[in-house]
Amino acid sequence: SKMGEVVLPRRMFLWCMAVIYLTAFVSLYVQIPGLYGNEGLLPARWQLRYSGKPLVEQLLSSPTLLWLGPRLGLDTHTAMELLCLIGAALSLAATLVEAFRDSVVFFCLWVLYLSMYEVGQVFLYFQWDNLLLETGFLCILVAPLTLIRGSRGVREHDRVTFWLTRWLLFRLMFASGVVKLTSRCPTWWGLTALTYHYETQCIPTPLAWFAHQLPVCWQKLSMVGAFVIEIAVPFLFFSPLRRLRLGAFYLQVLLQVFIILSGNYNFFNLLTVTLCLSLLDDRHVYFWLHSKLWSWLCYLLELVVWALLIVGTIICFDLQLDTAKKGISSRTAFTYHQFNLFLKTVTIPCIWIGVLSLTWEMVTSLFRCACVSGFFKRFWGTVQWTVFAGAAASMFAVSLVPFTFIEYDSNSRLWPGVRQAYEMVDRYQVVNSYGLFRRMTGVGGRPEVVIEGSSDGVTWTEIEFMYKPGNLSASPPVLTPHQPRLDWQMWFAALGPNTQSPWFTSLMYRLLQGKRDVIELIQSDVSQYPFHQQPPAYLRAHRYRYWFTESKADGSVLSGSPRASLCLPALKKLHWKHFTA
Repeated sequence: SKMGEVVLPRRMFLWCMAVIYLTAFVSLYVQIPGLYGNEGLLPARWQLRYSGKPLVEQLLSSPTLLWLGPRLGLDTHTAMELLCLIGAALSLAATLVEAFRDSVVFFCLWVLYLSMYEVGQVFLYFQWDNLLLETGFLCILVAPLTLIRGSRGVREHDRVTFWLTRWLLFRLMFASGVVKLTSRCPTWWGLTALTYHYETQCIPTPLAWFAHQLPVCWQKLSMVGAFVIEIAVPFLFFSPLRRLRLGAFYLQVLLQVFIILSGNYNFFNLLTVTLCLSLLDDRHVYFWLHSKLWSWLCYLLELVVWALLIVGTIICFDLQLDTAKKGISSRTAFTYHQFNLFLKTVTIPCIWIGVLSLTWEMVTSLFRCACVSGFFKRFWGTVQWTVFAGAAASMFAVSLVPFTFIEYDSNSRLWPGVRQAYEMVDRYQVVNSYGLFRRMTGVGGRPEVVIEGSSDGVTWTEIEFMYKPGNLSASPPVLTPHQPRLDWQMWFAALGPNTQSPWFTSLMYRLLQGKRDVIELIQSDVSQYPFHQQPPAYLRAHRYRYWFTESKADGSVLSGSPRASLCLPALKKLHWKHFTA
């Protein structure tokens, strides 16, 4: 293949996106009645004001196809189910048939998911929903116009549009690492965050218990590795040396695999791995690579880069062999002021690296257009290049606004026209800012809200959720790529006062009413719900602290047999305080 071709990675990327869209639509579809139905937690009809305005004005005020519901004789939540089914059908077709991995199809999928997002309220306001919408919009530019042109041939501008996914991956990973340190959270700076993370994350997997048992020195070393992969390695995404990009690819995928094994984050990590495909290519073949001397020089340069990364890691995190603890000790060897100075220093150069990298892709793509035989083919290729290169440059420019949120001075130095353009497209979730786990929650135990019901106000029965921790003898589940959105919100509710969660009051009210759609969010098998025959007369909610049990020297769990330690990583709870609903 030609040098630097991205045909196979691009096809893999589009297939993965079709699969992720499918899982997202199906996961949301089964939860619509309980979340958004007329008797659900946050009825979707509350979000749309049918004032009799023209459809165009309604779409401009809130870009969602759900405005068409009344015109089709459908109420809002039924229209949501219909749009979800259409989205699932389209994404399934795109998964199975390559011809449907088309720009028009991906535009439809993006519009359908944006329609859900607009009325989704707190249950759809997750970073991965934003990331899916932004990546989905890029798919419109990356995908071919197969259904219209009838051809899936290589286009000269493909590398330019596909580069945008690499830039998005850089923004995602770099910001995810940076915000942990700019938050000044002592657990991130002390490299101890992972000693809390595995038991305090929303829905851990069974393997999270085993990860939690690792020695502190290994937890801190893992944190060092995560910082390096999230902050330092992303700069290699734009390296002209293929093997450096490949090394960055495998490190990013390794991090995502570890996260998938230890926590249930729905399609988020799969989407991140999909973005990593932008680091691959069919084959890099430059004519001078056939020279052994040049090949050895490339190897030497790559070794120098990796060596500098390793030495920098050792210095920044003071890595030392600890013979007493039979491990490697580590600590954060730089201050917040030094890191802030680093951030001020690198943010603008990051933008220029992006500019140079995108310019290179544009110039090489334009050169390919010029090399096409035949005047009309060359002219048509140049027209397409102009359109898509302009779109790519616009997307890059607008993305600089949320990217520079990590450093105020850099954001204020952006051209005002770029900020105005961002404000115009902000409502469409075309570009977003990222940075998960800014502060480590659950230090000193995992807070968990447990709801109890009673028929007489004397005898209380716990209402167990299918997925979130509650039952002390139940093993954590494996859910990826499904996201139980109510379980996630229960996690957030435990972190703050219940008065900040209007949906929580609605949940208690619906349970007192015995609404089946809401009950099915808690237990899909309604017979497992303790009040399935008659709604409770009273409800109350306690907040508890949960901890993973500790491992004994023989490998068993404090509250279980050796066999249970493999299958049932139990949780112990300590009553903290409670409030009545």
